[in-house]
Amino acid sequence: MNFDFLIDNLTNPALLFFILGIIAVCVRSDLEIPSNSSKFISLYLLFSIGFKGGQELSHETINAEIIWSMLFGICVALVIPVVAFFILKRKLNTHDSGAIAAAYGSVSAVTFVTSVSYLESQGHILHGHMVAIMALMESPAIIAGLVLISIFTKEESTTIRKRTALRHSLTNGSVLLILGSLLIGYLASAEQAEGIKPFTNDIFKGFLAVFLLDMGIVSGKKLNSLLAKGWFPFAFAIIIPLINGCLFAILSSMVTSEISSRFIFAILAASASYIAVPAAMKIAVPKANPGLFLPMALAVTFPFNITIGMPIYFLIVQNS
Repeated sequence: MNFDFLIDNLTNPALLFFILGIIAVCVRSDLEIPSNSSKFISLYLLFSIGFKGGQELSHETINAEIIWSMLFGICVALVIPVVAFFILKRKLNTHDSGAIAAAYGSVSAVTFVTSVSYLESQGHILHGHMVAIMALMESPAIIAGLVLISIFTKEESTTIRKRTALRHSLTNGSVLLILGSLLIGYLASAEQAEGIKPFTNDIFKGFLAVFLLDMGIVSGKKLNSLLAKGWFPFAFAIIIPLINGCLFAILSSMVTSEISSRFIFAILAASASYIAVPAAMKIAVPKANPGLFLPMALAVTFPFNITIGMPIYFLIVQNS
């Protein structure tokens, strides 16, 4: 088996900036990205991906394969949190199990953005409908996590906040921006899109590198709090995403033969939300410990996926 993909990925400048961020924390440097700048860059990345996806989607014909792919994505986002919940329940309480299950059933927009860059480096393009599928997969896992918590706990406070959390998951800024950008990109003509191409295309990788530097700093700060929880959360944050990514890299062949789409399905199944889900769980399940599920997703699963996971999933879809 050829592991050149893994070696190439480990020398990717964007990834090296992520590692630099972790190193900065380890040596106690004062290096940091201002929070307002970090938020702008994350919004820019989502806008750029959504807009480019809309442009690609405008050239696609909605067919049975795309419809089945959308249904497949929603099923993935429902199945993963249910299975994860019962694994987690063996070691953790109901609130933490539900919150972590929701995080790992939902998707990481930043992992998605990074995987698009990796995909392009391998000579493949992102199909526009996969952007829509990514957005569709955000909310079902949150709903599944809340339902599981409701079933296994009778506390009134959890039920009261459920409706607010569901509304928040559906109107989450990340989801709204990427779907809105997708629609605008779909409606814009090729000539109109050309006018903002320097902004949506040419500077994308530079902004991604700076954003991953910031993610490295944030991850480095949260890693110690996770290690204090013992081996189980750490092992779960690596093993479960790896299994999910490999499994759905193979199963995605049932709905599409496109290598790029199957790779995106794998990375979405393997990723974990550390933006939408923590925000929703803060509203709905305040007893869930953010010091557990947040560093699991951000400090372990995210770096694992962008360093080791992506080359493995890409290798699987190429050879299956």
